[in-house]
Amino acid sequence: METFRVLGHLVEKYGLDNRHPYIQRAAEYLFSCQTVEGDFRGIYGSQYSPNYSAAITELLVKAGYENDLRIEKSFEWLLSVRQDDGGWAIPIRTHAVKWEETLRYPTPLQPVRSEQFSHLVTGMVMRAFAVHPTYCRSKPAREAGVLLSSRFFETDKYVDRRGKKYWEETSFPFWFTDIVSVLDSLSLMEFTKENEQISKVLDWLRGRQFENGLFEIKMLKAKDKDSTYWSSLAICRIFKRLYK
Repeated sequence: METFRVLGHLVEKYGLDNRHPYIQRAAEYLFSCQTVEGDFRGIYGSQYSPNYSAAITELLVKAGYENDLRIEKSFEWLLSVRQDDGGWAIPIRTHAVKWEETLRYPTPLQPVRSEQFSHLVTGMVMRAFAVHPTYCRSKPAREAGVLLSSRFFETDKYVDRRGKKYWEETSFPFWFTDIVSVLDSLSLMEFTKENEQISKVLDWLRGRQFENGLFEIKMLKAKDKDSTYWSSLAICRIFKRLYK
């Protein structure tokens, strides 16, 4: 988890990539946590974590590993654990079992695919697809984008960050699914401002901009005194893509 967190800051804020030896070391450590199946395992013990597997994949793609066969394997795995509706969920949550009990299981639970997708998980997975030069144009990525845009400001199906309020709580680098992180992905995947749901969110963001140009939005991790500047930069990038 900490390697993932620090790598996010180095890649997103400082623009480091795999030309830097420390990024190479971090990447190889994360790849050492990749299973034969293709997922990155350990954050949820022995259980699958499509959300963090995708979040790690996203950072590795941004760090220059988009053509690495191990990244291809990760995308193949992500596609193999989709729900029937085209989104993703944490497989543990699709079972009627207690979280603490599953962490002691020696093997991962397979997803109950007939259960509804989680917008928390689907939004994190979609970020990996959105930054990859090929997968960003794939049908599964597009389907996930349509699903997510239909869920803006709604409660999640599952208990993790379920409330509507979490849509309005962002971070930079992105961590969970929120209105800024989803719009960032959709704009990278060439969804347009003509989309009714996207248009409504853009209007919502406009209404939260101060005279000085910054945006009023709650920060999940606000210890960084510059966090508001980072989130405002992310929002400005979204507007630039959608109004090019």
